[in-house]
Amino acid sequence: MLQDIDPAVPILDGLQFDTRHYHFGLYDAQGRPKLAARLIEKGGVAALKHVAAQGDPGRVRAPVVARRARPILITGGAGFIGCNLADSLAADGHDVLIFDSLHRFGVEDNLEWLRRRHPKRVSVAIADVRDGLAVDEAVGDAAAVFHFAAQVAVTTSMNAPDEDFEVNARGTLNVLEAARRRDHMPPIIFASTNKVYGDLSAHDFEIVGDQWCPVDPDLRAKGVSERQPLHLCTPYGCSKGTADQYVLDYAKSFGVPTAVLRMSCIYGPRQFGTEDQGWVAHFLMRARSGEAIAVFGDGRQVRDILHVSDAVAAYRLLLDNIAILKGRAFNLGGGPANAVSLLQVIAEIERVLGRDVPCHFDEMRPGDQRWYVSDTAAFAQATGWRSRIGWRNGLRDLDRALDAMEVAEPGRRRAGKAVA
Repeated sequence: MLQDIDPAVPILDGLQFDTRHYHFGLYDAQGRPKLAARLIEKGGVAALKHVAAQGDPGRVRAPVVARRARPILITGGAGFIGCNLADSLAADGHDVLIFDSLHRFGVEDNLEWLRRRHPKRVSVAIADVRDGLAVDEAVGDAAAVFHFAAQVAVTTSMNAPDEDFEVNARGTLNVLEAARRRDHMPPIIFASTNKVYGDLSAHDFEIVGDQWCPVDPDLRAKGVSERQPLHLCTPYGCSKGTADQYVLDYAKSFGVPTAVLRMSCIYGPRQFGTEDQGWVAHFLMRARSGEAIAVFGDGRQVRDILHVSDAVAAYRLLLDNIAILKGRAFNLGGGPANAVSLLQVIAEIERVLGRDVPCHFDEMRPGDQRWYVSDTAAFAQATGWRSRIGWRNGLRDLDRALDAMEVAEPGRRRAGKAVA
């Protein structure tokens, strides 16, 4: 069977399928390649064997880690933020266990990059966060858990809300339950999203130059604080919001030391952005390859973009201060100083590359926010954190990282052409 069965099809050729049988294909129900298909397309069976050798799907805890120290577990650790955090922790002498299904395009390259850089510090479990037994074994005697494993795209959640829920909500509950059952419950730091605040339609906005901006001058100057009421919309916002609230409640109900970071747009090296998610990297990769950028909406939508190195620093500070910050949620983004519209980022990409970038415009997508900027004052006051890399310098850093990646991995398929 090359392609998954459409979940809406209860019977095929007169046969009723076990639900597990819907997911045995090399391609999902929409025809998108899954990990095995991607690897076979890239390098045949040899590539498949190479990635399989990176971890042991049948045994989650690698013995070399278990013997030496209690590892820091990063679910989704081969993803963009997870691999950058793992690199930072391993460089400082921490043992790290990566737990990742390798579902998303490009993450197998991140995994190999980590293993090359830290062969004695990084161990790998190729497993799915929906697998409660695998999660329970991975949490094991972990010193701490950073929970990044997620379905990350609004568009994907609209096409497959059931899968979105299972990964984001059920997967998070699996992590929480595994921690709760331990005698020494490890801290859990959860990667949430600004989408828990909804489309901010309760506020009025106006066009100022190339940006949508709030009419309220205080909101425009400071950004959205944690006092903003949650307003869950789109399946993605609902599933992440559900997980967000479970994580906070497990601190209150069970004493699990948990905390949440509600992130705005993070960008930087090792990000394989697509139209659905990771738009800053996606825009730059499309422009570098001479391909047109698809802009959904008028391009004046504003986000406070944050370089991944600043995000990594925030996650580490939150763990360092978990004893006094458990049970709290904080907003994380570049703040007003790094609030830019899509049009402004495209214009800066043109300056970086020294040429015009073709664009085409389409309708704004469901659940998209005209404006979102984080007020990070609460987190700064609690930890001393602040963003250090301005968005223009960060964009140039990403461009240099893409140059270096093309030299190091010349045969790697351009991520800008990927479908999430």
